[in-house]
Amino acid sequence: MAGLLDALNAGKTSLSTNQKSIEIVGNNVANVNTEGYSRQRAELMQIPAVNFGDFFIGQGVTVSDVSRDYSSFISRQLQESNIAFGEETGRSNTLSELERIFNVSDDNLASEIDGFFDAWQELTTNPSGAVERDVVLQRGQLLGDAFRQVSDELNTITQNLNTEIIGEVEQLNEKISEIAKLNDRIRQTEIGGQQANAARDQRDLLVQDLSQTLGVKTYSDNLGMLAVVLPGGTPLVQGNTAMTIQTVTTGTNVELQVEIAGTTKDISREELGGEFRGIYEMRDVFVEGLHDDLDTLAIDITSSVNDIHDDGYFINPTTDIVTTGQLFFTDITALPSDVRASRSITTAFTDSRYIAAAGQDTAAPGDNENALKIAALETSHNVTGTDDNYDAFFSQMVSTVGIEASRNDLALKGAEDATVQLQNLRDGFSGVSLEEEMIDLIQYQRGFQSSAKFLSTVDEMMNSLLQLKG
Repeated sequence: MAGLLDALNAGKTSLSTNQKSIEIVGNNVANVNTEGYSRQRAELMQIPAVNFGDFFIGQGVTVSDVSRDYSSFISRQLQESNIAFGEETGRSNTLSELERIFNVSDDNLASEIDGFFDAWQELTTNPSGAVERDVVLQRGQLLGDAFRQVSDELNTITQNLNTEIIGEVEQLNEKISEIAKLNDRIRQTEIGGQQANAARDQRDLLVQDLSQTLGVKTYSDNLGMLAVVLPGGTPLVQGNTAMTIQTVTTGTNVELQVEIAGTTKDISREELGGEFRGIYEMRDVFVEGLHDDLDTLAIDITSSVNDIHDDGYFINPTTDIVTTGQLFFTDITALPSDVRASRSITTAFTDSRYIAAAGQDTAAPGDNENALKIAALETSHNVTGTDDNYDAFFSQMVSTVGIEASRNDLALKGAEDATVQLQNLRDGFSGVSLEEEMIDLIQYQRGFQSSAKFLSTVDEMMNSLLQLKG
């Protein structure tokens, strides 16, 4: 009877193990479309045999563990790819807007610069003409409006980037906090000998999101908890403790800080990665550089025109006296640091009779010497510190935007392709294959049926023995 009881126990463990294995297969099938889910497997282990007479008789089978298909190498590669993809994504929208502003059409800042100097050229044909003078004055005002428009659009881009940063921070803090909670849950689960597979999948998914957004790095300890840090080393998660990212307005820009154990630390652009690195690079380096170049162009045009106009002669409309010393534009060479020169271009007068077209102190009706000098600036004058005239300088700005946008398009596509390939590799290794699950399901189903048949056979044998003894 003892042998049959052992056989009965072996059949029982087999029945239970195959049932558990079928449940694991069912869970895999249920999560075939769940993002970040890693296939789980029943790890089977035979129960140690016992000595029965001259033989060691097995005691059946048990599920020793529920493992998770996971490759740390693939996961690390996918994390790095997400960082690169996030950085290029952070640049993409801004570059699209910049391409609209710095376009190569006929309706851009370059055309207004051309129109301004063309008006001076027209004035040289009739220096005393009221219409020609009015056109020059109007073109000067339109030039200021064109510079202001470009400057305002650059400011709008910066404001939009600041708004985007503020909007993202709340979601980032939620993800950081959730990782800390999952760390604690994993530690508590696995310290008792069980596997926290679902919690690990959820945590990996959050880490991939943070990699794309912030470029985070991760390090695992011997308790299964992840330390999450920024590329510069600033911690975001330590064990079950989550840090808090907060925004602070500095001037017109939004900066980031992190609160660590009651201490607030500034996060510099160099400490970031992923999408935020791209956003800050665009805002603080690329857009700021374009704005500085725009200010340089504004100052150079106005100051070079003013230098010549100041030496020219005109008949003062209030005194009818030939005079000199009149600026055409208001002086923008010494503005406060928080005032953009490109937003400050205005004509110094509203009466076109103050235009100094003459080069002689007689200001004779046909004297166009000064107007000729100003008209020649468009092609003869180079922007300070460069070998480019006004048109070439602005074309260089347009080219800079175009080249960076093209580079971003290629880099974004490459990073996206790499991420998709790595994600497919990850899905191939860790994802659920319905074909494989069906094979396993049939295998465990047959095992369950065989175990049930085995138990039925043993039960019949026990009943027969009892009847014989009776």
